[in-house]
Amino acid sequence: MNQNYIVPNSWSIIEEGFDTDRVKSSESIFSIGNGAMGQRANFEEHYSGKTFQGSYIAGVYYPDKTRVGWWKNGYPEYFAKVINAPNWIGINVTVNGEAMDLAASKEVREFRRELNMKEGWLSRSFEVTLQNSVDVKVETKRFLSLDMDEVGVIQYNVTPLNKDVQLVFEPYLDAGITNEDSNWDDKFWNVLSVDSEDDQAFILSHTMITNFHVCTAMQTQLSLNGKVLNDTKTVKKTEKTIAFEYSCKVSKGETLTMTKFGGYTVDRNHDKNNLVSIAKETLTKASKLGFDQMLKDQKEAWAKIWKMSDITIEGDVSAQQGIRFNIMQLNHTYLGKDARLNIGPKGFTGEKYGGSTYWDTEAYCIPFYMATKDQEVARNLLTYRYNHLEKAIENAEKLGFKNGAALYPMVTMNGEECHNEWEITFEEIHRNGAIAFAIFNYHRYTGDFSYIPEKGLEVLIAIARFWKQRATFSTDKNKYVILGVTGPNEYENNINNNFHTNYIAQWCLNYTLEIISKMKDEYASDLKRVVDKTKLLDSELSDWKEIASNMFFPYSEEHQVYLQQDGFLDKELITVKDLPKSERPINQKWSWDRILRSPYIKQADTLQGFYFFEDQFTREELERHFDFYEPFTVHESSLSPCVHSIQAAKLGRMEQAYQFYLRTSRLDLDDYNHEVEEGLHITSMAGTWMSIVEGFGGMRVIDNQLSFEPKIPEQWDSYAFKINFRNQILEISVGKTETKFELEGDRTMDILVNGKVVTINPNDVVTV
Repeated sequence: MNQNYIVPNSWSIIEEGFDTDRVKSSESIFSIGNGAMGQRANFEEHYSGKTFQGSYIAGVYYPDKTRVGWWKNGYPEYFAKVINAPNWIGINVTVNGEAMDLAASKEVREFRRELNMKEGWLSRSFEVTLQNSVDVKVETKRFLSLDMDEVGVIQYNVTPLNKDVQLVFEPYLDAGITNEDSNWDDKFWNVLSVDSEDDQAFILSHTMITNFHVCTAMQTQLSLNGKVLNDTKTVKKTEKTIAFEYSCKVSKGETLTMTKFGGYTVDRNHDKNNLVSIAKETLTKASKLGFDQMLKDQKEAWAKIWKMSDITIEGDVSAQQGIRFNIMQLNHTYLGKDARLNIGPKGFTGEKYGGSTYWDTEAYCIPFYMATKDQEVARNLLTYRYNHLEKAIENAEKLGFKNGAALYPMVTMNGEECHNEWEITFEEIHRNGAIAFAIFNYHRYTGDFSYIPEKGLEVLIAIARFWKQRATFSTDKNKYVILGVTGPNEYENNINNNFHTNYIAQWCLNYTLEIISKMKDEYASDLKRVVDKTKLLDSELSDWKEIASNMFFPYSEEHQVYLQQDGFLDKELITVKDLPKSERPINQKWSWDRILRSPYIKQADTLQGFYFFEDQFTREELERHFDFYEPFTVHESSLSPCVHSIQAAKLGRMEQAYQFYLRTSRLDLDDYNHEVEEGLHITSMAGTWMSIVEGFGGMRVIDNQLSFEPKIPEQWDSYAFKINFRNQILEISVGKTETKFELEGDRTMDILVNGKVVTINPNDVVTV
């Protein structure tokens, strides 16, 4: 049974009614971020019930020593942890001597929480009867500023309802925090100083080992019925915390408001000796602007994001809410401002998976950022990998590869591999192919070839060298094979000749050869520079060609399909529909041994190859493979339903495509995998966007032209989206009987619609 407590609304995520069993899930779902920091939707006031406290700073991590049964050569030394940062949101509230705590109160009424996606803020309101029989109403609103990304703001209002009270507000900073996810319960933070000045407080701390210096800061202001109070406060300090205590008599019906500005200054962006002084300036600037002006600026900043990235759906509130939630959380996580950052699979919503970067970025996220931001943002994501090339070569060397072969990490913060499940770390090597594919995809979409001679070719050569050494010549098959891998389907480990891996390896070798050939004619001096730098030999090119031409792909004549791997037909081929519902999800009900022997597919594997390289297969081949593999797919990876949705739409199976779309867009809102309390699935959210744009909209780039094959689910009246294609903004509106195209800019654009050329003039609407 999936959860279904989120109220349908096209622009907001709303929860009504207080239920202690869903507090942790809601903390994930209502998370907020601004690209530089983020936080789970923890209550500001003390909560003694089950909660997962989490505040995170982009790029700040801890190398938690690997914990394994016994050590294997090549194991990563550590698992990079996204670490819980000092908490600045806390405001303890005491009413007539009793602490306000929703878990310990007599009754909670009118509880409502809203994440306003259009304007970028989180609110909460409720009435509570405390154990001392005082009734109070609480209303809070908070946001993390997009304009001033080191600052967040909270407005916290308390109104006594049945009597006059003595109210105490205690806003605090707390650096005595721990991670939910820690291998050895290490101390991640060391506190250097705890200070205050006037209405500001500061905790200066640094991470152990990685030595990131952070100043956590706050500034507070108290007002009664909107009028600022200059009440004296008591400063309370410990080694790791600082609080201001304000005590105030409040009559029944009056409202006492605490406005709290807080956030982080970090030595990733500033001199570590100036963190406190910069925090002072930043907070002073924010408080001078004030809550209302900062909120107005926040609304305007989000309006700009939505102007380009919104997808509107008429006639289906559930689907509309799902896509906007996904787009908002992607923007919470990464805005493309800082080329040192990347898109973590949990973003700022939880600690699971560690690391900041998986192959998800290249396979799923780059298309979203290319089309909804501009090519510079996507180029930054590619540059991130180029900057880690030396580390990728080191990662390969640790496993015995030579001659500048690179293996990009499965999980990383700084380019080093830091994932320590051997079947993934050493075997899920298709990630190398996804990085090469992203270079190709960027050039195909933007038309900007310049990245390749500047940086991309070096990456491609290092990846080609890896595939050359990773392939083995089988005298039995008289072909090159790739042994001992795990494909995208992680429910098969240590298998041979995974179709997806072999295909992407072959493609990488051919693509690198093609790029070198193109550069000989057009970029000779760049080619010479790269060849000299990488010491590339002609004999290597011959080897790559030989391997690519003779790659082995397991194939079933009986089923007329490529096999997911050599032994797939040896399995007991019972389809998912014949699996009792009580045994699902199998990753929570079955032993790993049983999963590995089953035919069940965690995520699109062979079909992932068909998605990447669609133009190399016929529609009939896609249909055969989809019909063969879909019945065995349990979609227990968040990255699975979107690929199936796109392919079902291509095959004209719109009901199936729609169901997959709902599953990907509402994966977290409806908690399909029963794990949302650990955090959201950020990278798969880009797949939701692809489900609409590439699936229903049928958008592709063919021979330098945009191409569309628009379709619409029966449940929708219409839908519309915008894309930035080569610095021209195109809006596509799809209805039941026609599709409209509108072009911003000053140049005409030729596109293909259902295979026919359509010319669109600037600021003109063309109806097909």
